[in-house]
Amino acid sequence: MSPTPARITAVDTHDIRFPTSRELDGSDAMNPDPDYSAAYVVLRTDGADGHEGHGFAFTIGRGNEVQVAAIEALRGHLVGRDLDGLCADPSTLNRDLIGDSQLRWLGPEKGVMHMAIGAVVNAVWDLAAKRAGLPLWRLLAEAEPEWIVRQVDFRYLTDALTPEEALTLLRQGRQGAEERTARLLERGYPAYTTSPGWLGYDDEKLTRLAARAVADGFRQIKLKVGADLDDDIRRCRVARSVIGPDLRMAVDANQRWDVDEAIRWTKALAEFDPYWIEEPTSPDDILGHAAIRRAVAPVKVATGEHVQNRIVFKQLLQAGALDVVQIDAARVGGVPENLAILLLAAKFGVPVCPHAGGVGLCELVQHLSMFDYVALTGTTENRVIEYVDHLHDHFLDPVVIREGHYTAPTAPGFSAAMRPESLARYSYPAGGFWAAGLDETKKEQVA
Repeated sequence: MSPTPARITAVDTHDIRFPTSRELDGSDAMNPDPDYSAAYVVLRTDGADGHEGHGFAFTIGRGNEVQVAAIEALRGHLVGRDLDGLCADPSTLNRDLIGDSQLRWLGPEKGVMHMAIGAVVNAVWDLAAKRAGLPLWRLLAEAEPEWIVRQVDFRYLTDALTPEEALTLLRQGRQGAEERTARLLERGYPAYTTSPGWLGYDDEKLTRLAARAVADGFRQIKLKVGADLDDDIRRCRVARSVIGPDLRMAVDANQRWDVDEAIRWTKALAEFDPYWIEEPTSPDDILGHAAIRRAVAPVKVATGEHVQNRIVFKQLLQAGALDVVQIDAARVGGVPENLAILLLAAKFGVPVCPHAGGVGLCELVQHLSMFDYVALTGTTENRVIEYVDHLHDHFLDPVVIREGHYTAPTAPGFSAAMRPESLARYSYPAGGFWAAGLDETKKEQVA
C-alpha cells in the first residue's frame, strides 16, 4: 500500500497590528497615522518534515480585518491540497485562485481579494522553498528557465512580452549566475533607507537619522513630501546639508498630487537634486505619469507599490511613463505575478527598485531582487531595495543590513515567518498589547 500523500490540513489567519502611529513611523502626506499591520496566514500540513507556509498582506491598520476575511474566503482552495504536486508546480494554485469564476468578480486581479491571493500564494512559495531546503531567491535563481516561464501567467501581456522572449531573457540571465551568487553572498544587495524621511518627524530627528544613514553606509535616502511645499523645501534643505551633494536623495509624494501640481511641486524641489519623485499622482493614471515624466526630467519618475497588477505595469512601461519600477511583494498576486513584472522590466530595460516600507516587506522583497540580479538582469546598477529600520525583530529570519547592503538570506523559505510571541502579543483586538488598551501603565505591565 502506497503511503498517503502529505496535504495542507489547516489555514490559520491572524489580524496583526503594530502601533507605529504613536511615533509617526511610516507617516506620509496621504497616510499621517499608519499602524503597520499584516493580514497573516499560516498553511499547516501533515508532511513528515513539519514545514508550514507563511504569508501575509500588508495594510496600515483599520480594515485589516477585511483583508483577513478575504484570505479566509480562499480556505476551500487550500485545505486538502497535495503538497508534492503543489510545491512542484505552484502556478496551479495561482490559476485556480485567479480563475475562480465567482471570486474573480471581486477584482478581477485587483484590490483586497487579489492581495489575499498574493498572501496565500506567497505562503505556498515559502513552503516550497522550505521543502527544497533553499532560500526563495536561490530556489528561483537555480530553477530551470523553462520552469520559471511555466509559473508566469502571460495573459494580457503577449503584446509586450511573449513566453518565448521571457525564456530568452532567462537563458541569457543564467550566464555567470554562479559568480553573481558568490558576489551576492559576499557583498549583499544595495539598499536605500526611508527611515530618516517620515513626514511626521521633526528636523532634529531628520538630521540625526540622515547622519546615521550616511555613517551606516547608505548611498541613498528618501524623504516623504507633498503636504506643504514650504515645509518640503525646508526639510529637503536640511537633509541635503546633512548627506552632502554626492548621495542620492529621492522624494515620495504617496499619490498626493494632480498631474499639473506634481509637475510644479517637483520643479520647486529640483534645486535639491532629487533622484526620483515617487508616486507623484494616482497609481492608475498611466498617461498622467507619462506627462509628469516628460515635464520633470532629469528627475526620474518611480511608481509601483500601489500598482494593482502586471497589466498596469505593462502599460506604464509601454507608455514610457516611469524610469523606475517599484514592485511590492504583497500588493499583487504573489511571486508569479512579480516574476512577470521583473521580466517586463527586463524586456524594457527599466531598473527595479522595490518598495519595502512596511511590516515584513523588506524580508520578502529582497528575495525577488536577488533573483533578478543573479538569474535575470545580472546587474545592481541603479538598483536599490528600500529599507526601513523597524519591526524586523518580530520575524524569525529578519533582514540583516551591512554597510548599506542587504545580506543574502541563507535560511530556507521566504523569510515570512513571524515569531509566535509577536503573533500572540499584537493580534487585534485580543492580543496582549491591544487588550491592555491605551493606558501607558497597562502597556508597561504587559511588556
